[in-house]
This record gives sequence, structure tokens and C-alpha cells, in this order.
Amino acid sequence: MATTKNQQNREMALKILDENPDGLQYMQLIHKISEAIPSMKVNTIHGSVWDLEKQFPEKVYKPAKGKFRLVKYQESIPAGSSGSSTNISPTPSIKEEEFYQPFADWLVNEVEECTKAIALGRNIFKDKWQTPDVIGKMEPSRSDIIKFDTEIISAEIKLDSNSSVIAFGQACSYKLFSHKSWLVVPKNSGDEDIAKLDSLCRIFGIGLVLFDSLNPKNPDFKIQSRPQRSIPDMFYVNKYMKLIESKLF
Repeated sequence: MATTKNQQNREMALKILDENPDGLQYMQLIHKISEAIPSMKVNTIHGSVWDLEKQFPEKVYKPAKGKFRLVKYQESIPAGSSGSSTNISPTPSIKEEEFYQPFADWLVNEVEECTKAIALGRNIFKDKWQTPDVIGKMEPSRSDIIKFDTEIISAEIKLDSNSSVIAFGQACSYKLFSHKSWLVVPKNSGDEDIAKLDSLCRIFGIGLVLFDSLNPKNPDFKIQSRPQRSIPDMFYVNKYMKLIESKLF
């Protein structure tokens, strides 16, 4: 029996995935199939492989949204890979604190989420709810026609991707006294971890930023998802802001 175009595309997809143990994003796979079979129409390729994990559930799975990977590689990821189950520990010589001020500057100058932001860290708030690594404020300028109330912005930065769940919990707790909260994690945390964090951050309104944890001088902060503004408890806003009033206000 002659091989149909769908079968040809699927067989090629499996071959290409076998050559890429880390897996491929959907459009990367489409592009590689198109290169391997130039005569095949792109729409035909789309129609053949869009549900590859359902066509071959014993062979293909999705480690993250929009990504295909062979099941046989699920438990074995090459060193240095950005695959789904890789967790990268921080380089001992690089300290988390080195990224605090760069992120504070990024909030003010790049994304303009704050009019002033400072590196904080340590246990300045002196309680089990932790202290943000970076905290800032957004205030109207004198030239603004429409004035708005001061907003507090907090951020939790983590170098160790193994602590991402803890970091997420901390970022959530900052909403107690912040109008916006950011979670900042290494871009090499692993596709599956990043995908889960992204979904959680969107559900809880936390901003998610990825960065180069090996380069304090140029972290290259990239927004994965933006934070949603919420109304904090003003009792706690005033309680904690009094502790850093001279630094932030």
C-alpha cells in the first residue's frame, strides 16, 4: 500500500524528533519537515502533525505547551539542555543579590513600572512572610493631568530553579501589601517548569520574568507574562512601608 502524505509527514516528524532529544516547538517541527520534504505543502504538514501526541501517544508527549518530545527521552535529558525536567542550580560564584539592583533599574527605566525602585532583600520586614528582593513605587508626576494613587510593586528573584515553587509562594504573599508582584526566574529553568509557572502566574495575577542567571552585568530580563493590578490590604501596606519609608519615599 502506498504511503499517504499524512503518513509521510508523521514518519518524518518522528524521525526529526528522534534527532532532537530535547524536543521541538510546533513551528520548529513544521519548518524542519518542510525542509526535509520540500515538495510537501505547509498546510498539509500542519494537518498531519498538529495532534501528533494523540496519533502516537505511546511515542510522543508534550512537556510544555506547543512542544513535542519523544517519550523515550522523557527521563534522559542531555547535560546543559533546556528540556522539561532539567533544573539548573546557580553558579556558586554568582550571588542572587547581584541581580537585585539591575532588576530595580529595569522596572524604572525599561518597562516603566516604577518611578523609583530599590534593592531590598534580607529580612528587613522581620517576619515569616519574607521581604521582597526588590520593591518600588509608582507615583504620578507633576505634569500628569490625571493623578492616580501611589502603587507598590514587589519582586522575588531566584537563581536556583529548584526553588521556583517557594519563590512563587513568596511572590503571591507580596500581594498582601503590593498592587503588583513579579516573579523573576532563570530562563534555563526548564520548559515544563516555566510553562507551569507561567500558567500559575496568569491565574494569580503575578508577573513572570525570565533572565540570564549567569550574567549579572547583562541579565537580559524578558517578560513572560505581565502582573495584574490588585488592591492590597492597606493596613499591611502602611505597616511595611513604614519600615522602609526613608529608603523608598
